[in-house]
Amino acid sequence: MTLTKTIDRPVLNPETAIYDQEIPARQPWSRIIHKGQILRIIDLQGNQAVDTLFYRADDPSERYSAQDTIVNQGNIFITTGTEILSNEGNVMMTVIADDCGRHDTVGGACSMESNSVRYGLHKKHLHACVENYLIELSKYEMNKRDLVSNINFYMNVPVSADGTLEIVDGLSEAGKIVELRAEMDVMVLISNCPQVNNPCNAYNPTPIRLIVWDTAA
Repeated sequence: MTLTKTIDRPVLNPETAIYDQEIPARQPWSRIIHKGQILRIIDLQGNQAVDTLFYRADDPSERYSAQDTIVNQGNIFITTGTEILSNEGNVMMTVIADDCGRHDTVGGACSMESNSVRYGLHKKHLHACVENYLIELSKYEMNKRDLVSNINFYMNVPVSADGTLEIVDGLSEAGKIVELRAEMDVMVLISNCPQVNNPCNAYNPTPIRLIVWDTAA
């Protein structure tokens, strides 16, 4: 099933952005994206997984729902036209542009525990996305109970005919973008994935660039 569709969007010049920052490999990030603002995520070197969560800025008990988003669009992949829904059924953000073609909703976020199960106990010490999330969530007085299933932008997790999930080489290339328009005030939480044990980052975590425009300005 193909979801991609054309959406009218403004011409966006980085020189008019209100925020433009390179996020180092392996690092967490968060920011409030206000209603009407546009967030661009740039995969600077290609094949970098960007694990992302969304919370309503004024009430974080309302947050991204993978189940509602998948059911609403009839597709497990995120791409242009996807409405990112909350657990209250509200549209949090809309994907208005996507160079990559599809993004994962089912692969989840790596953790120290999953590293040890998948790759051996000697890998448990490796930093992972869940730990990045917890570091960043603490700034908002939130904790592990606030974690839900996430979107993995630029991560390729195909589903085989027997329902098996596979983490394989990504579809993204250097400079690919995805743009999201906020439909409410949203706290966006990102872990620039530090995984080095599978092809989600081509075994080499790299920086990303995040740009925000205030289109009402």
